Amino acid sequence: MDLNKEIQSLAKANGVFYCGVADLSRAKEFIMQQGGSELGSYPYSISLGIPLFKDIVDRLPDRSQHSVALNYHHCYEITNHRLDIAASIVASYLQDKGYRVLPLPASKRIDDERLCASFSHKLGARLAGFGWIGKSCLLITPDHGPRVRWVSILTDAPLETSHTIMDSKCGNCNACVDICPVQAFTGHGFKEEEPREIRYDARKCERYINSLGEGEKIKVCGMCLYVCPYGQKNRHLQN
Repeated sequence: MDLNKEIQSLAKANGVFYCGVADLSRAKEFIMQQGGSELGSYPYSISLGIPLFKDIVDRLPDRSQHSVALNYHHCYEITNHRLDIAASIVASYLQDKGYRVLPLPASKRIDDERLCASFSHKLGARLAGFGWIGKSCLLITPDHGPRVRWVSILTDAPLETSHTIMDSKCGNCNACVDICPVQAFTGHGFKEEEPREIRYDARKCERYINSLGEGEKIKVCGMCLYVCPYGQKNRHLQN
């Protein structure tokens, strides 16, 4: 069994739905700007993805109800935890074979000024061929829309990569733009050379999320996640 199949089998055994490899050479400058030279030294990333539970995401329009917000928050946190465990297991396997590895947290901000993590899991998943960046700035997969959580492992293991990067299939759809409670999205389509700010006001989004957590309330929005037709159209696939 080749190395790609070995890690795919290991990931699947640990509850991972998506497992793919990206060549990071075309994004090296961006990766170094966001995460520094250490992250930029790794030639490949392994993307692991787990879909969120459909019945929980489908209830997000009722997120003002405490039980709905609690269920979604729990689902989100547990899925991130599952991804971190799976990434650690796959990374340990590769390290044992003598390769450099750096598993990165599924959800951990390192820059409060730019509101970003050290590495974009969406970037890795896109370069691995799993989907495209939608107008919501989320990674949209054909099967589950944006209803997927991701984690990444940086490595120098000589893995076979996917060179098929999907074109955006959002077309004229503006469902995520229209449903956003604070109009954080401009409706501008993704372009690699353009900064995120052209498409998305992250601070406006964060202020709104924080306002939802006042008192005893749980911070939950996720309407852009809920409304995407690719997530709703194929939600029977999400188990």
